[in-house]
Amino acid sequence: MRRIKASEFKARCLKLMDEVAETGEPIIITKNGHPVSRLVPYRSKPETLLGLMKDSMAITGDVISPLDEEWEADR
Repeated sequence: MRRIKASEFKARCLKLMDEVAETGEPIIITKNGHPVSRLVPYRSKPETLLGLMKDSMAITGDVISPLDEEWEADR
């Protein structure tokens, strides 16, 4: 993660904000060599979790027919 002094951040704030939005990589802002803040890209949260994973999986093959394998629980 990239580190930058607070004075340098103050001078180049808008450009750094554009960089973080573009690359997605956060920047740690330091003061006297100690981290004080982190500039991260904004990510909006979904309003609801319903449908969040929609279209992220695909079923391939037959998922209904039984397997030709005996399970331990059936013994």
